[in-house]
Amino acid sequence: MASVMNTHDGGPGDQIFRVETHGIDFIAESERWATPRNIGAMWAGTSINVEYFIYGALLINFGFSFYTTLSIIIIGNLSYLLLGLASLQGPEAGTTAFTISRAPFGSHGARIVSFFNWITQLGFETEGLILIVGAVTVVIEMSGGHINSPTKVILVILAAAIQAVMPYLGHATMVKVLRALILPFIAIFVLLGVYAVQHGTAVPAQSWGHGWEIYTAGLAFTFALSGLGWTECGNDYTRYLPREAKKSSVVGWLFLSTAVPEIIVMTLGAAVFTFIPKLGTSSNPFEAMRGQHFIPSWAVVVFLLFAIVQLFGINSLDLYSSGVSLQALGFRLKRYQAVVMDSIIAGLLTLWAVFQSTFNLYMGEFVAVIIVWIAPWFGILIADWMLRKFRYNAAELQKTDASSIYYTGRSGVNWSSIAAFLIGLVASTMCFSKAPAYNFPLHWMTPISNHYSGADFSVPAGIIIGALAYLILEKLTGQVARQIEQQKELEPNL
Repeated sequence: MASVMNTHDGGPGDQIFRVETHGIDFIAESERWATPRNIGAMWAGTSINVEYFIYGALLINFGFSFYTTLSIIIIGNLSYLLLGLASLQGPEAGTTAFTISRAPFGSHGARIVSFFNWITQLGFETEGLILIVGAVTVVIEMSGGHINSPTKVILVILAAAIQAVMPYLGHATMVKVLRALILPFIAIFVLLGVYAVQHGTAVPAQSWGHGWEIYTAGLAFTFALSGLGWTECGNDYTRYLPREAKKSSVVGWLFLSTAVPEIIVMTLGAAVFTFIPKLGTSSNPFEAMRGQHFIPSWAVVVFLLFAIVQLFGINSLDLYSSGVSLQALGFRLKRYQAVVMDSIIAGLLTLWAVFQSTFNLYMGEFVAVIIVWIAPWFGILIADWMLRKFRYNAAELQKTDASSIYYTGRSGVNWSSIAAFLIGLVASTMCFSKAPAYNFPLHWMTPISNHYSGADFSVPAGIIIGALAYLILEKLTGQVARQIEQQKELEPNL
């Protein structure tokens, strides 16, 4: 076993190119094969990604100049520090994010937020499949082929089947493959960067200028689709780190491996948008690259082929996390069975999106869902972790019956955290932007944003108000304090 452990490429229950046997169960110290650098490399493989290239184009489509967009990209990607913070509980608890959520929400209450996360991961999977089908469509059409509706259905089915392979195999396989994709994608993005330098402009034709209100909406968009939007997945991967892993190393490697490459890739997408503006407005974002004369056809085809491979890679993380979220919901499925089930559902959602919606409209609606629930959940998770002085009882987290110290009350639901979550969710929704790029139809739900002409305070409002409400309610009920005393009885050396 030592020889397996020393490779930092998998352990006994999680070997490369074999089906991972672990689900949301506890990962024993003897099987903690990963290092912070190792996990960082996996995240780097997801950050040098075509999705962020498209996000950069969508962001500049708000109407900002290139340099204003650049400032939003840099500030927005500082949110990867939040991913670092939301990855520090895994080594201590040895389990996934929404099993850990049993501590603040109760053994059964955690199922509520697990459902929100499952829906979110399905949304990200659908986004990836939409882009995969879009890229394949353009490559076929550039080769002289024709795509009709039945062909699109076949493409969606094939893509949904292929995307399930890596998450079906598991964590170690994804780490290995995503790490291998880093250098090829650096090369292809450098090639695109050459054309961006040649043809890009600081003030695109679509730039009409905005005040601070829409600037905050751009920041919220970037926060949601970068660091904040990944916080609910962080512990799913760091649970394979040893308990004594240095916290600063975990946060540092995750931040450097995500924020830096994503800033570069989003900036490249924004730069390309300045001379190919349809990149941020087309129903199929890649369609805009087919009819332009700035980038040669051969370079577009090479880019799209690489993009297809990389999109399958990033979708593997979403499928993996949605699978363990289904388990945390209480479904009696093995992790790989949950992956297959979710891949089928994501395929059906993609069929709907491909034929009924445009990509930028889909993303606008999806961003709203991400922000309003993840922000308060994150605030509550971190506040609870701090109240517990950064300690959990891993064995108790695995229990779902009344014998667990985290069961909470008669129902297994911590109603204080549920109330705080709803308060934070409402606060985040009230502060959500009505910016045109979001296409948010229910403006009556966003009175604070309306009052400030579309300004968006949803992220800080959700995090801060959710956390404060939880701290106040826990102070009144003393639930966490009682659980800490119970934990001391179980662990006298605590």
